[in-house]
Amino acid sequence: MLAETAEAGAAVAAMLPHAKGVLDTLAGRLAERQPQVITTAARGSSDQAASVFKYLVELGAGIPVASIGPSIASVYDRPLRLAGALHITVSQSGQSPDLVALQAAAKAGGALTLAVVNTADSPVAAGADFVIDICAGPERSVAATKTFIASAAALAAVAATVAADRALADALARLPDALAGASDPDPALVAKLAAAPSLFCVGRGPALGLAGEAALKFKELAALHAEAFSLAEVMHGPLGLIGPGFPVLGFVPADGALALNTKALQRLADAGADLATFSPAPLPGRTMAMPATGAPAIDALAAMPSFYRLVHAVSLARGLSPETPRHLAKVTHTA
Repeated sequence: MLAETAEAGAAVAAMLPHAKGVLDTLAGRLAERQPQVITTAARGSSDQAASVFKYLVELGAGIPVASIGPSIASVYDRPLRLAGALHITVSQSGQSPDLVALQAAAKAGGALTLAVVNTADSPVAAGADFVIDICAGPERSVAATKTFIASAAALAAVAATVAADRALADALARLPDALAGASDPDPALVAKLAAAPSLFCVGRGPALGLAGEAALKFKELAALHAEAFSLAEVMHGPLGLIGPGFPVLGFVPADGALALNTKALQRLADAGADLATFSPAPLPGRTMAMPATGAPAIDALAAMPSFYRLVHAVSLARGLSPETPRHLAKVTHTA
């Protein structure tokens, strides 16, 4: 897992020039279509990468992005009305039958389809109008690390194309170097999390998808109950679970929500939360380094290698093997 995490920067560096031709052609098609909505379909870590994309597009282009449950097509067999839309399927293996079925339904409903995959000869890729290969190479670890980062980076490149955002595109070119700055976890934080029965992972905007990925990895690798919330939504009910020493892990870049996020974190701290936050700004509790790319919207993504080191260490501290998480396999087939 850690070896593949360290390969994320190289994967992103390979993916960006490889995807350029597809993105250029896609930009032309989108200029013709002027989509009023973009839909996504994904499972697990890929769905968290799609969450990052959602906020990047809505912030940059003002186009609503909606996630569609694959079972709409694969189980309930319902048609979709997506004339003029762009539908994006995100899948490492590109093999899940439910994602294949939903992509076909989206295309039948009038959508232009894009597949973001790590297997270019997969069924999802074969059925799409456009394909971006994330170029991550084989990933043997059950836990997705480099493929999550590469998928999120590929989707960020799509977002930059949709929004014609040159600054985001330039920041993506700097992302491989930023990913190389992973730090080892604080042993005191590892011990704290390893002893916890539960925790929250929090973020906002594009960083909410990183919080979702973190919560997923704590469950998957450390058998530790973790839930992801936006730093706004956590105040609507979940705050009632906070007590003295309750651990909260945050992803807070220096974007337009920083001031509000700082106030929210302080409120959690006042309620007794033990805070640890990846951020470039000093925040309540423990602050861990967040690399800079030049675009705060993707800076939290650059912190993911450090997070993966942290959850790997927590897994070991709980007496588990992050290489063989229980009940799980690399490819999950769902209906």
